[in-house]
Amino acid sequence: MQDGKILIIDDNKSLLSALEILLQFEYKHIETISNPNQISSLPNLSDFDIVLLDMNFSAGVNTGNEGLFWLKEIKKKAPLTSVLMMTAYGAIDLAVRALKEGAADFILKPWNNEKLLATIKSAYLLRKSLKEVQELKQKESHLKQVINQDNNYIIGNSKALTSVLNLVRKVAKTDVNVLITGENGTGKELIARELHRMSSRKNEVFIGVDMGSISETLFESELFGHTKGAFTDAKEDRAGKFEAANSGSLFLDEIGNLSLQTQAKLLSAIQNRTIVRVGSNKSIPVNIRLVCATNCNLNQMVEEGIFREDLLYRINTIHIEVPPLRERDKDILVLADFYLKKYATKYGKPSLRINTSAEEKLLGYRWPGNVRELQHTIERAVILCEGNVLKPTDFLLSTTIGVSLDKGPETLDEMEQLMIAKALDNHNGNYSAAANELGISRQTLYNKIKKSEK
Repeated sequence: MQDGKILIIDDNKSLLSALEILLQFEYKHIETISNPNQISSLPNLSDFDIVLLDMNFSAGVNTGNEGLFWLKEIKKKAPLTSVLMMTAYGAIDLAVRALKEGAADFILKPWNNEKLLATIKSAYLLRKSLKEVQELKQKESHLKQVINQDNNYIIGNSKALTSVLNLVRKVAKTDVNVLITGENGTGKELIARELHRMSSRKNEVFIGVDMGSISETLFESELFGHTKGAFTDAKEDRAGKFEAANSGSLFLDEIGNLSLQTQAKLLSAIQNRTIVRVGSNKSIPVNIRLVCATNCNLNQMVEEGIFREDLLYRINTIHIEVPPLRERDKDILVLADFYLKKYATKYGKPSLRINTSAEEKLLGYRWPGNVRELQHTIERAVILCEGNVLKPTDFLLSTTIGVSLDKGPETLDEMEQLMIAKALDNHNGNYSAAANELGISRQTLYNKIKKSEK
């Protein structure tokens, strides 16, 4: 017996009884009404899986118009309910009209019991499928909301930041490709998320990909997906980031870290707006808003032959340069106050404040690690502070990645950080040249910098 609810509407009470007897052994809940006017007063119409609806209720009338009218009313109130039309007057054009209005099928009187049961079962399965699709859509919508939740905020009102946000508002209304550049820690991903939040795709998913952390061997699988058996560990079909971001926004962070070979593969996907999964020959169209980011000088990399000029043109329809924190004047104190409140609450020190001398120290520092460095600096000060006031001595500011001004390197990690900082400084932030000087790969350099920032 199916766990289904069926409503039968017919002015012939003998027919209602016959159907009720036939179906009571197949479905748990059967309800009948002889007057279609009762449909409007049914409080639970959408709870029914199937409605068997007669097409004619007035004596001597066999046009089917009454049934079509009530079909429309039922579909308005219960769009997912499967409606089967019943009539003793079979006509192809009438059946077609009923199907166009949303009926699941058409039953002729008198019926064959086996055929009737098969038709009802098909309608019941259709109803279950429609409910499952609706539930999946609701879950998908909820999942997108969860994924798109961003507890980080763009904080500040400096002229430099306001100018960037004004550009973001203009560009967000379009679907053009955007390249966001800026130093490490300036908040490039926050700008990308703001673009998404202000766009027409805001209710769709935002997918971020750290290109620097993807190895060359897994590049195609991660971005374009793969089919079952495409390689040793491919135990099932898997969608890549391009497919996952379909209808939404795809954010490719640290795009300057890609090799020339992977750049070519990415260019093809961006140009054609189609991807091919690893192990497949089928092209899959994708509809995405592409946003890329890097702290590299891509124009210089093009001149050096390590970044494709045609790819740069593709991703750089609009260029947004995020200003470093040292160019955002009083935003430093606004951000410091924000992080102070955040971490003071987190670590149970709600009465903490920063004194004037400490504020002057924060304003006078160049913040090579930008907002990220400021955030870590405030958190460290809150943790270590023993009083209620943060003084200049509570802020250990760095000359390089993670090394205090007041002392030299004391560990191998700090020595490594100094060497990396020096190499980057020698080559004006060019990762490839710095990696070459240090005798390591570009990806290894990137991973070491990311590790030091945690």
